[in-house]
Amino acid sequence: MKKSFLLLAGLLFSMTCTAFADYPDAMMDTIMAMKADAEVKKDMPATVTGATVVTTSEVLKMFQEKKVVFLDNRIKTQFDTEHIAGAKWFFCDTLLDNPAAAGGLDKEKEYLLYCNGTHCWRSPAVAMMLSHLGFKKLYWYRDGIPAWKKAGNPVQ
Repeated sequence: MKKSFLLLAGLLFSMTCTAFADYPDAMMDTIMAMKADAEVKKDMPATVTGATVVTTSEVLKMFQEKKVVFLDNRIKTQFDTEHIAGAKWFFCDTLLDNPAAAGGLDKEKEYLLYCNGTHCWRSPAVAMMLSHLGFKKLYWYRDGIPAWKKAGNPVQ
């Protein structure tokens, strides 16, 4: 029994280390700190490495020009309930566990990342991870869907 438990614990530890192996420890520490801050409703940082922070008016312009791919990084049930019109679901936790999940994205395209606003850790984490994976054209909508809706912009 004890041997089975140790084997299972070792396997889980190995899987966790493998999942995070493609990301630097310092970046993972920052992401985990943001996740902990979100749990107690602390604001996320004003900026994140690898992404340009954009305002609601800038996002609206991007939305109207249709040159940027909008990626909703929230949980699936939130995305299914409502999201910025035309946005695609790209779950943060999947990328966190499996960097290869970014393989379906084109590094030459521009991406706007958003989640539930200033207390949500998912879109800044995705920005950091995608930047680390070589994506250069990233925008972070820090205020997220709450500000988008408050401004009366289209959701579906």
